[in-house]
Amino acid sequence: MRLPRPRSLAGQLFAMQAVLVAAIVAGCAVFAYLTDHAQAEETARRQVTATATAVARSPAVLTAVRSDHPTTALQPYADALTGEGGVTFVVIMAPDGRRWTHPEPDRIGGRYLGHIDGARRGGTVTETYEGTLGPSVRTVTPVWDRDRVVALVSAGITIDRISEQVRRQVTALLGFAAGALALGAVGTYVVNARLRRHTHGMNAAELSRMHDYHQAALHAVREGLLMLDGHRRIALVNDGARELLGLPPDAVGTPVAELGLPPSLTDALLATEPREDELHLTADRVLVVSTRPVVGGERRGAVVTLRDHTELQALSGELDSERGFTQALRAQAHEAANRLHTVVSLIELGRVEEAVEFATAELELAQALTDRVVDAVGEPVLAALLLGKSAQASERGVELVLTGDSRVDDGVLPPGLAARDLVTVLGNLVDNAVDAAQGSAGSRVTVALGTAGGELLLRVADSGPGVPTGDAESVFERGWSTRGPGRGIGLALVRQAVHRAGGRIDLGRGPDGGAEFTVRLPLGPTAAPAPAPAPARAAGGAGAALPVAGGEAAS
Repeated sequence: MRLPRPRSLAGQLFAMQAVLVAAIVAGCAVFAYLTDHAQAEETARRQVTATATAVARSPAVLTAVRSDHPTTALQPYADALTGEGGVTFVVIMAPDGRRWTHPEPDRIGGRYLGHIDGARRGGTVTETYEGTLGPSVRTVTPVWDRDRVVALVSAGITIDRISEQVRRQVTALLGFAAGALALGAVGTYVVNARLRRHTHGMNAAELSRMHDYHQAALHAVREGLLMLDGHRRIALVNDGARELLGLPPDAVGTPVAELGLPPSLTDALLATEPREDELHLTADRVLVVSTRPVVGGERRGAVVTLRDHTELQALSGELDSERGFTQALRAQAHEAANRLHTVVSLIELGRVEEAVEFATAELELAQALTDRVVDAVGEPVLAALLLGKSAQASERGVELVLTGDSRVDDGVLPPGLAARDLVTVLGNLVDNAVDAAQGSAGSRVTVALGTAGGELLLRVADSGPGVPTGDAESVFERGWSTRGPGRGIGLALVRQAVHRAGGRIDLGRGPDGGAEFTVRLPLGPTAAPAPAPAPARAAGGAGAALPVAGGEAAS
């Protein structure tokens, strides 16, 4: 048997609020009834006391008391004092309690039922007593003739009349209470209808369970998740987004414009239209950003997802480098086949000595240049990268030169300086330099490597047109390029890798008139000092052209 679904949170709150409003109204009604009843009795006491005192002080009463037949004059007077809105009875009696007046004429002459001793002694007595007309609130006061009591006056209101007045007041009170209850019920219904829309009819257990799953999913997702409110302030952020954006612990409630993010990323987060898989660079990472506005009848903000593209971008660069290296090897294989055909043809022509001289010269040149790189650059990653980039430059008609004073021994680089970052920095600098130098006068790229003062220094200069002074900062921004769309990420990745390694990069003008980039990366306390390379300069006794032995990396 399927158990019934618990009442929704809005329904539960409506029921509780309705019961609460009803309890409050009922309590107020009971309190008002008791208060009104007490006030009615007190009002009756004051009224009968005032009536009895006024009658006792009336000169007409004193004159009638002195006559031989007091009833004849006093009965009409007493009847005139009773009525619908006044007292129930007024009884004027002799000091011994014998009645001269009474609302029921047949009781005239009888004894008054009640306590009159206090009044006979000159006092005023108020009490609740059951007389001939039933229980009543009554007051007895004396009539003075100079210094002696000549009569007594009693005025009273029956309890039935007091109860009738209270019932009328309570009836009106209950009417107001019913109206208040109805108004409260309508207000409660309106409030809970709105609450039901916002909670989608879920009950408290479902909301609690959804919150628990929400918190677990929020912190379990490795990708960054950022939720912005309608004013583009951070409403919610998970651990992944804090790490990717470098946000402080108290980032919730901070406007996006005050987070200190790169302008392009800030613009993407502030955009009102959806964004999908946009690439943005921070100081340390390459992020893929997607945003989507929250759908609703009002401006409710946006949901932002962040994915770390740093490693994928680096792997993509390495893959492009390997692809270029493969293409260069294919070209070199073709070139080697041509040279081999030349040697074979010389032998077939009987010119053996010339064939040997041709082959030996080619081998000696390649071996000498390879030995030069290996001797100057002991770090295998840098050496392999330079040998590969020389092939790329040669294929494009650019001479890649390593300065004569360049030297980086093996083991100099600390474990914290990732080889991947070196490939990113030097590979992209050489690629951009080759692009700039291609087709220029001299077509040369000069590389200088060395260590000094606990830093690794990398200088890459080209013979191209250089970078305009006004673009010295823009050149490191993503999308800046003079080579058309789809490019302009290489130098941005370089600056990011340099920043991640704790170094810096400077842009100047090289000796060949083109751009010269100088990178300084800290090596740490274990770095072996070595002479710093001189500024990159043209070959010609100061450097060596690198052999054709490598591939191409995308810029």
